[in-house]
Amino acid sequence: MSTTGHDPLPILPLPVGAILERELRERAWSQADFALVLDRPTQFVSEIVNGKKEITRESAAQIGAALGHTPQYWLNLQDQHLLVEQSKNASTQVKLDEVRRRARLNDKAPIQLLRKRGYLTGTTLDALEAEVMELLELASLEDEPALTAAAKRVNPHEEISVLQRAWVACVRKQARQSPPRAQYSATKLKKLASPLSKALQKPDDFADLPARFSRAGVRLVYVEALPGAKIDGCAMYVDGYPVVGLSGRGKRLDKVLFALLHEIAHVLLEHVDADRFIVEDLDDRHGSTSERESQANREAGQLTWPDGFPDVPPRISGPWVEQVATRLGVSRIVVIGLLQHRGRLDWRTTLAKNAPSVCDALESWS
Repeated sequence: MSTTGHDPLPILPLPVGAILERELRERAWSQADFALVLDRPTQFVSEIVNGKKEITRESAAQIGAALGHTPQYWLNLQDQHLLVEQSKNASTQVKLDEVRRRARLNDKAPIQLLRKRGYLTGTTLDALEAEVMELLELASLEDEPALTAAAKRVNPHEEISVLQRAWVACVRKQARQSPPRAQYSATKLKKLASPLSKALQKPDDFADLPARFSRAGVRLVYVEALPGAKIDGCAMYVDGYPVVGLSGRGKRLDKVLFALLHEIAHVLLEHVDADRFIVEDLDDRHGSTSERESQANREAGQLTWPDGFPDVPPRISGPWVEQVATRLGVSRIVVIGLLQHRGRLDWRTTLAKNAPSVCDALESWS
């Protein structure tokens, strides 16, 4: 018996009822005596002693006050015993092991999102683990995806996120399902990319792009952006051929067009190879721009405006935008998008109202 209020726990995790019974025996108190002290029914004490009732915070405080202990002492005694018993329960340990496996899977990829999108279809943990390893190309779930290291080498100041890594893995998986028809030719790719800003006037014009790029030896893939991934596109090599992935984030024709030309620029400038890839948030205006990004921006700008862009008047009107778009042979939203990017037009300008979305055309790629 102790009245210090800070008793150490027993070495052996006995049932809390047995310890309480021992305490009462040392005091020569009956259960009825103790119930009277607590102002509780005798049955209440009996059920705790016999292990039929767990100690609550309230009863722990009352027992502690009566026997000179802290409430935490009695709660800890109970938890210690219950945890030991739980560790001996085979079915409970199986369930806990499954929890650990599910947590490990979610560390590797956004499982719920990928299941919703149909990239993962397994109904058991074993099946899901096998699918995740296949998607990320892992020999073991203890391994780190090669995509992580490749991204760090290309963008040394930015780590690829789990969402971005999963998105890129989906792009790679789709790229492997249908390789390009021809061997890659930088000359053919440049020839194909140069007139795109004029050729892509409306959303439907995007529909046949994968077939056209395939003839240049480039695989073009659309994977819808994962919520929170902040990704517009990527450029990489898969099985020896270049792949350009687009997420369609932003939806507007001009945004998707620039993302496409920007990733093409990375391929043409040989910024990617079998060991390196680039994954980008082109709307991030707060991050530092690397030399590779500056080069890709310049190349994409030349592809978009091969004849240059005219001087912009102090006041920009709808008719002026229409006139420039007609003269340059591009969609008016492409002109508006450039002016917004340069800060000459507000992003909420009414000139961008009803801007064409290319989502339906991109979804036809798969």
